[in-house]
Formats: sequence, structure tokens, C-alpha cells
Amino acid sequence: MGRSRAAFLDRDGVINAMWWDPEHGTMDAPANPGQFRLLPGAGTAIQLLRDMGFLVVVASNQPGVAKGKMVPELLEVITQKMNRDLAAIGARVDVVYYCLHHPEAVIDEYRVVCDCRKPKPGLLRRAAGEFDIDLADSYMIGDGTVDVQAGRTAGCRTIWLGSVKCDQCQILHGEDARPDFIAENLLAAARLIRMQEGRGGNIS
Repeated sequence: MGRSRAAFLDRDGVINAMWWDPEHGTMDAPANPGQFRLLPGAGTAIQLLRDMGFLVVVASNQPGVAKGKMVPELLEVITQKMNRDLAAIGARVDVVYYCLHHPEAVIDEYRVVCDCRKPKPGLLRRAAGEFDIDLADSYMIGDGTVDVQAGRTAGCRTIWLGSVKCDQCQILHGEDARPDFIAENLLAAARLIRMQEGRGGNIS
């Protein structure tokens, strides 16, 4: 029996929408279940990836606990909301891995330099060890340079979600985060993978 393949997904901005914080005028990860909203097409994309035989693994930096914005129990409630919302449309992820650390954490136990906070590949390698995943035959999909960097370091093919603009291209190249592919959103990424798989998985 062959090794598993995985589609590693960042969470915020990939599966769910970022939340607009009017008080600070910034976009941030949802801080409570009421702020969590699936992005259009995310459930369809996840199920398409599963139908192609990929394990769907969420690999996400979640420093809200370290920054004192939430307790771990609240993060778990948000995760449960994600799972319920996906289940309601016939989709599910296989496993969720979070990095809770941050180098400037206000809570001492989370103020560590770890190997799991992207751009480091620790979350992907942990999943690979626990589920016998062939990282070279897997994809990392995310909307940040750290997602591309983590995927490249782990040996995955990488898909960056966004639109191509000159300033974004300069950032990607400057951070050595050149993705293998660029897609508009998660559903477009899943369809791109399906097209690649139809070609035998070769990148061209």
C-alpha cells in the first residue's frame, strides 16, 4: 500500500474569511465563533481534494492564545464551528494542526522559538510522521509567504492564493517564497490540482 498524499491548507483567508476589526482598522483571524464564516467554494474545494484521494490537513499559525486574545478552549470552539459548517455542506477536513506559539507572546508558556510556526515546516512534518504522508507528492495551499516557505522547505508543491500584482510578486521573490502555482482561491487551487493529476501529477 502506498503512502498517503495530503493537501495542507492554511485556515484564515483560505477556508474562512478574515474578520474586519473596526476598532483597530485591521483584518484579523476570527476571535470567536460568531466571526467565523466559510469562504465561498471552500467546502466544495475540500471535498474535491478528498475525492482525489488527498488527506485534507489544516496547518495554521494561531497566535491568538499567545497574544492573550483568546483561551485555548475558545480556539477549540472556533474549530468545532468550522467542522460543523463544513459538515453542513457535506465536507470535512481530516485533521487540524495549530501552532499556538509566538516569539512576542504575552503568556510565557507560548513565548518560545518553535519548529511548528510557519514558515518553519514543523506542522507539515508532524502530520507526515503521524499519517505516513509523502510530502513530495503533497501540496501546501495558503495565502501567505510563510505558507509557501513552509511548503517549499518540507518538499511539497506549493499553491499561493491571490492575484498577481507587481508588489506581491516582489515580496514573494524577496522572501524566497516563489510558489509552484498561483490560484485565485481554494476552489481554483483544487481544480488546478485536479488538472495536474490528470497529467500524471507532473508540473509543467
